[in-house]
Amino acid sequence: MMQRHMPMGYKMVNGAIEIQEDHAKTVKSIFTDYITGKSMFAIAKDLTTKGLLNANKKPNWNHGSVGKILKNIKYQGDECYPRLIDEATFIKAQERRSSVEKKLSRTQQVQALRNQTVFSGMIRCGECGENYKKYIEHAGKPSEKVKWKCKHYIYQNRVLCINHFFTDDDLKEIFIKATNQLLKQKWLIEKVKVQEPPKMSMDLRETENRIKEIEQDGDYSNSELPELIMSRAQLYYAGAKVYDQPRNAEKLKEALADISNLKEFDEELFKVIIKQITIYKETKIAVEFIGDIIIERPIETKRKDGNHGSSKKDGSNHTASNEI
Repeated sequence: MMQRHMPMGYKMVNGAIEIQEDHAKTVKSIFTDYITGKSMFAIAKDLTTKGLLNANKKPNWNHGSVGKILKNIKYQGDECYPRLIDEATFIKAQERRSSVEKKLSRTQQVQALRNQTVFSGMIRCGECGENYKKYIEHAGKPSEKVKWKCKHYIYQNRVLCINHFFTDDDLKEIFIKATNQLLKQKWLIEKVKVQEPPKMSMDLRETENRIKEIEQDGDYSNSELPELIMSRAQLYYAGAKVYDQPRNAEKLKEALADISNLKEFDEELFKVIIKQITIYKETKIAVEFIGDIIIERPIETKRKDGNHGSSKKDGSNHTASNEI
């Protein structure tokens, strides 16, 4: 077994895994603090403040690194790993994690449903790749404003991604104009996109390489191998594209069959024919319809403060393209 895959708190000595006392002390403190009520965020902040090193030998802890330790069953001990955490403590930690996750899931679901609109998850930032989310300014006041901004517009209390802002009406207008452009160029729907071979993701490549390492070492009893094989299958499945362009093109034609000019926003039509809208700062808005058709519109104006992000339009002509 290779050391770089060993959980924090252990070390390899003469081919056998032993407890590394200084790191083990940190692991035990994480379990103790968590089952006595401290949150993973608070634990991570405390460990970082103390300058204690994590599994990567860096004094930077976060919610995720603490969570990985709390759920690692190897701390219970097995044929390779000596027990580091007693059974009662480990079970209490899992019970609390399960309880907290259920509570957070319920809260997040309620909040998500409250903020859900037809545009949720449909608007993407072409600069950083994050989705747009709805920001409410001056909530509950007469001056309340709702704008769609990149999710990374404010990240960790600082402005990170300055892309365009949009109101619901702006997004509706973008949809209407892009749809009308497509209605004028219906020949785009007839184009059939050549099917592309699936591409190997970085995660899949790393998983494949790790499996090869284990197989080359002849370590077929490695407990990591079944998980890696399952992960590889899931990654292959996730990366496989269903070639549904012809079917979606027909679906798009049917949805637009009785429309010659769209004059107002149709929520149901939007749900049926739009795949995604991508905002590219200083260049364009790409409206992607089902059937792999993309209508592009230029970014036309700036916000009043001089930065890009205005939703005002000047009536400039827009273009259309079908990516082949």
